[in-house]
Amino acid sequence: MKRFGCIQGFAVTTLVAAMSMTGIAQAGVTDQDIQNDQATTEDVVSYGMGLRGQRYSPLTKLNADTVKELRPVWAFSFGGEKQRGQESQPMVKDGVMYVTASYSRVFAIDVASGDELWQYDARLPDGIMPCCDVINRGVALYGDLVIFGTLDAKLVALDKDSGKVVWKKTVDDYKAGYSLTAAPIVVNGKVITGVSGGEFGVVGKVEAYDAKTGDILWTRPTVEGHMGYIWKDGKKVEAGISGGEAGRTWPGDMWKSGGAATWLGGTYDADTNLMFFGTGNPAPWNSHMRPGDNLFSSSRLAIDPDSGKIVWHFQTTPHDGWDFDGVNELIAFDYEDGGKTVKAAATADRNGFFYVLNRENGDFIRGFPFVDKMTWATGLDDKGRPILNPEGRPGNPAQTEGEKGKSVFSAPSFLGGKNWMPMAFSQDTGLFYVPSNEWAMDIWNEATAYKKGAAYLGAGFTISALNDDYIGVLRAMDPKTGKEVWRYKNYAPLWGGVMTTKGGLVFTGNPEGYLLAFDARTGEEKYKFNTGSGIVGTPITWEQDGEQYVSVVSGWGGAVPLWGGEVAKRVKHLNQGGTVWTFKLPKSAEVAAR
Repeated sequence: MKRFGCIQGFAVTTLVAAMSMTGIAQAGVTDQDIQNDQATTEDVVSYGMGLRGQRYSPLTKLNADTVKELRPVWAFSFGGEKQRGQESQPMVKDGVMYVTASYSRVFAIDVASGDELWQYDARLPDGIMPCCDVINRGVALYGDLVIFGTLDAKLVALDKDSGKVVWKKTVDDYKAGYSLTAAPIVVNGKVITGVSGGEFGVVGKVEAYDAKTGDILWTRPTVEGHMGYIWKDGKKVEAGISGGEAGRTWPGDMWKSGGAATWLGGTYDADTNLMFFGTGNPAPWNSHMRPGDNLFSSSRLAIDPDSGKIVWHFQTTPHDGWDFDGVNELIAFDYEDGGKTVKAAATADRNGFFYVLNRENGDFIRGFPFVDKMTWATGLDDKGRPILNPEGRPGNPAQTEGEKGKSVFSAPSFLGGKNWMPMAFSQDTGLFYVPSNEWAMDIWNEATAYKKGAAYLGAGFTISALNDDYIGVLRAMDPKTGKEVWRYKNYAPLWGGVMTTKGGLVFTGNPEGYLLAFDARTGEEKYKFNTGSGIVGTPITWEQDGEQYVSVVSGWGGAVPLWGGEVAKRVKHLNQGGTVWTFKLPKSAEVAAR
């Protein structure tokens, strides 16, 4: 369903025509535009400000000297009663911003004025089952299309100028617990998406569609034992079982509802022609019901974008019993070692370890904790496999007389040392800027059974802060040494993404509502602006008409107030919202700083 707010159809038609005449409506987004996104400064046409997901901009007008002159120019409200968590990253092309909002909505906004051009509201059924708020993280742009996923597990392509539906495809059955929350990515004309729903015993998968037509091209399940398919001449053809056969690392038939949802989407590295997708927790949480490593849950997968083949995998938490998932973004980067260039990739896992891998073959290079307290493991072996604390796993309820097994105190909590919120990598400092949290949980297991469309946990928990004065920590981490270079401590949990620039700045937001900027080398706070609601989105920057802009979505929500227990009480006073804030550095301020 599409609606245009208070703008009537005639006015919209006139506005679109005017855009075409003035040159605002330009040629669509090409594969080359997407591949070059990180290097170009006049737009943002990929999730992650580049397919590698480094969230690094080469812009320098905003820097430690000029950022104090960064000024808000407009604030666009998503309106209505549909607030809740706003985790979107905006896109910008030819003077138009495309941004998603809670409840599967999309807006097109004129960057020059902040005026709405069009709005699309998905017609959601009553039975959607989002586990972790009604969020959406963003769109993909391709040609003249704006493509995004909905909470009832549909992939929708809209006309960029009118917001009208061009094609719509059902990815899976929302009644079984499937939904789409990630921003899809586009690689060589294919729009590629994962799925959400791991708490409902879904089967994770990655799928590719023709971006222009919506025709499915291939599907690859991310639980060992399920058949992948590829479509040739419109016919569905078997493309091999994920992992080679069923049940090698799963007991019985539990792989048939094994979780491993790909709910955060992926990144892409052109050097290796590989996509990197993370997979979520195995189902159920009660690990005593499913002995074994439970592939490919809580893992990073390298996938061939042309066929869907899993080229390599790296499992961060084998036999996951803490809901640590493995979906966090895997970011490709290069570094020098002994005069040689290492083609690496890095990820900060929910389990509290930071991993550096060889992105060509998935080999473990190094790993180290990035949180202050960890109880479930004592370290990593030379292959990157965790060395488990034998007392760190929640007990087996089948071995007790009560309804639940032995409870254990575990750090980090299942919400993770780092959750979904994307980190950033600076090509100048060589550092990763990691939004993280210091919290723990008491967790126990319970008996459970799979039922379609019902929660499939088999566990209970309470979450608590590890420190009285802070939970959130923005860390600058050196991936070559494992050293923390600087940190910023935040009272509330950090739940928003990070961006860095060649101007030597690191931007993020906090639940208290502030857009923050720090010196990338020292961590000194350089800028602070209150947006009126908690920030759980991810900032972007671009250049337009010779001026540098910054935008971020503000609107408190997400998993913390829903799953945070005692921690949620700490932030219960924070107001929900739904606003895109856009800032710019005026030319006059830039000149004055010279």
